[in-house]
Amino acid sequence: MGLRRLPLRGRLALLIATAVAVAVAACATLSWFLVRDQLYRELDRRLGAFSGPPGDPDARGGPEPGGQDGGPLRGGQRRLLLYQRWLEQCSADPVAATGELRPPVPSDVLQLVRADGRRCTVPDGGALTVSAADRRVAAGTRDQAVHDGEGVTSDGSKVAVRVLTRPLRTSDGSRAAVSYAIRLDQVDRPLKDLALALIAVSAFGVLVSAGAGLMIARASLRPVDELTDVVEHIARTEDLDTRIPAHGADEIARLSRSFNTMTAALAGSRERQQQLIADAGHELRTPLTSLRTNIDLLLRSEQTGRPLPPGTRHRLLVSVKAQMLELSSLVGDLLELARPAEREPASGAVALHAVVERAVERARLRGPGLRLDASAEPWFVRGDPASLERAVVNLLDNAVKFSPPGGTVRVRLDGGELTVADEGPGVPEEDLPHVFERFWRSPSARSLPGSGLGLSIVARVVAEAGGRVALERAEGGGTLVRAVFPGSAAEPAP
Repeated sequence: MGLRRLPLRGRLALLIATAVAVAVAACATLSWFLVRDQLYRELDRRLGAFSGPPGDPDARGGPEPGGQDGGPLRGGQRRLLLYQRWLEQCSADPVAATGELRPPVPSDVLQLVRADGRRCTVPDGGALTVSAADRRVAAGTRDQAVHDGEGVTSDGSKVAVRVLTRPLRTSDGSRAAVSYAIRLDQVDRPLKDLALALIAVSAFGVLVSAGAGLMIARASLRPVDELTDVVEHIARTEDLDTRIPAHGADEIARLSRSFNTMTAALAGSRERQQQLIADAGHELRTPLTSLRTNIDLLLRSEQTGRPLPPGTRHRLLVSVKAQMLELSSLVGDLLELARPAEREPASGAVALHAVVERAVERARLRGPGLRLDASAEPWFVRGDPASLERAVVNLLDNAVKFSPPGGTVRVRLDGGELTVADEGPGVPEEDLPHVFERFWRSPSARSLPGSGLGLSIVARVVAEAGGRVALERAEGGGTLVRAVFPGSAAEPAP
């Protein structure tokens, strides 16, 4: 929750600093362990050099104790005698230097281990804690042992040491082991200094990365700030014509282009809404004016006491009723067009052939002097039943309206294609691109009742069902409407 309260650039800088800190810490830790392993390998190499080959830990030779040079073989034999004597005089406590010097091995601590696991110190050699691995080497069950341990130097100082234990075979054939040890402080001290240096470098790197992350966040989010300014300007002024400069192909440019597309769509929607309101006001003005005039005549007749002739009064009432029906139809069409478009196609299965049959029966009542030749093969579509029936009724109403007395309207539904053909005057070629526009009416039809919204509703309903609709001139005259609906001849499973 605390991270979400930070601004975006603060979160981005914090994430960058955290990522760098983790990477630096991982590299520093790995470096420390690599150096530590290298130092320990160096200690082990020195211990191996001090002790000589396995099985003869002091066979590398050296000056004789006391400074005489007896050669490698004499020196090794003398040291073996010294080890055997110290094993026989085994003492677990550190032994002070005597007239006989310890063998010239440059290790910090040197001691012997008997086969039974008891330690035997040598003069001026300090003492070590015998481990289980040392006992196994002394018993002959292990070739050698290398491990960390604790010991006491010849001056009585407790130290941490690195221990190498090698087997020893005395002249009488008994088993033992020799342990060599080097102080670990010559490794621990550099490792501590290295750890402090790595911590300081890591802290400095994190601070630098935090500053760099903040600058990167500011530079990266500058287009977002520009986008925010434009959004605030649009919210303040409602100016949907404002555009955001979009350059490149990165995410910010894509967001800017998407926002420009959205504002263009909103501007188009607002323009269409305003146009709909203007067209609706224009269409409503005529029937309302006529309706008000007729009602004024009726009221004036009542107020003046001069009744209208019965025929005139009847014609006025019939006109008022017709204008009320026209207003009701217009309001219904406006409500249908104002309905939000479906975001997803309707999932219900609709028997389109049944819809066509019902619409044909309604059209027969509206054109009693016409012949309706209808044929509908079974076809099932996805859509809204009421909207589909309204669309088919609108198509048939247009056909009935423009058909001459005694004419024929042919309706066919075959393979998902609905065709409605009439024998009317047809639509001029130059008017065909405009027939599905709202409130558009051809000059020859402006004297007839209607609002010019019927075909607009048809186009919308067919599009919502996933189909397409087109209007063309029929062979021999008249108008032919083709509406194609995707679906199937068999009723789909629910």
